This record gives sequence, C-alpha cells and structure tokens, in this order.
Amino acid sequence: MNDDLIAKLREVSFATLGHFLERGFVSHEVRAMVPGGRIVGRAVTLRLAEPDAIAVNRALIALQPGDVLVIDMAGDHAHACVGAVTQFAARCAGAAGIIVDGVVTDINELRTCQLPVFARGTTQLTTKLIGGQTSQVNVPVSCAGVEVHPGDFVLADDNGVLVLPAEELATVIDKALQSDLSEPGILASLRNGEPLQDVLATTTGNS
Repeated sequence: MNDDLIAKLREVSFATLGHFLERGFVSHEVRAMVPGGRIVGRAVTLRLAEPDAIAVNRALIALQPGDVLVIDMAGDHAHACVGAVTQFAARCAGAAGIIVDGVVTDINELRTCQLPVFARGTTQLTTKLIGGQTSQVNVPVSCAGVEVHPGDFVLADDNGVLVLPAEELATVIDKALQSDLSEPGILASLRNGEPLQDVLATTTGNS
C-alpha cells in the first residue's frame, strides 16, 4: 500500500490535499529556504533539547534513503542546527529533505546544494559540540504546531509543509488526484469565456 501511496503523493498537488484535510499543516512560519524543492518522504525525528551539534549528527546517521529529517528545536529559534555541512551530509545519506522548527545558516550554500530545507529563517548563531544526552532521535516531536511521529509522511513544497500518517493520506489521495485532473478543464472553460456561475458551480475541491 505504501509504494502505491508514495507514487500517488509524488503526482498530486499538495495544495489540492488542503481541500480535503484540516490537520497536519505546519505553520506558515516554516517556509522553503531552498526555493523550488519538493519533498515526499518518511519522517526521522530529532528533539533537540539543547543546541547540540553532536545530537544532530546522531540524527543524520539514522537517515535512510528517502527519509526526511524533522527537527524540533524545543522552542529555540536562536541557534541554527542546519548549515552547509549538515545539509550535504543529509544529501549523502539519500535524504529527501530537512524540516526545522527553528533557523538555519549558510543560506547561499544551502541553495547551491539544492536539497530542500524548510525553516523559520536564518542566523549566524549556531549549535555547539556539547555531546549531551537530553536530545532524542526518533521520538514524537512538535514541529510548528504539528505532532510528528517517526515514519509519518512529510510533504513539502514552496507552499508549505504537511505531515500526516499514511492511513490519513490514503483516505483522500484519490479524491485529490481526481480534483487535479479536473482543473485544466475548468481553466479552459474560463479562458473560453463561459459564464462564471456555470464554471464555478463545478469547482468544489479546486483552487
């Protein structure tokens, strides 16, 4: 079921899913730092309880191809936990992207590497080599208002970030794909000058 779902998620417009879902949408404050990226992957989570670069490294080691690293900064929006080296290491692990409920650094390098990174903004203040034991990998975390569990699907593009379990996405994916298929016809009708009241009556579930 997951292979079929992944194929459909790669095809669907994520904004169309917003017509059929109400939860799982990460706050708009977390936005694309690398424009044009698109993520479909499973969450590997990190709760960073202190600004500890070594804990970030432990999370990087846990990544498998196609995973998305989701970092809960535990309210710390001052320290950057992701920069050029972290991003490139994630890319080398085959990650699909990184989501940070906080800030990042090395923005020009991040955009050069092109692995999608989502965050609240940028800073020059970074994590340190602390080596503490308070941070945790692959535990439930909070990401900008959304509870994220290891293995949840992460869908992200320039419009935002959506995180949900596979079973919830499976209930709406076919309706969303059907909605996407109808959109070109609606646009064509509008271009042809058909009356708005006739065209808009058919647009339930379309942006």
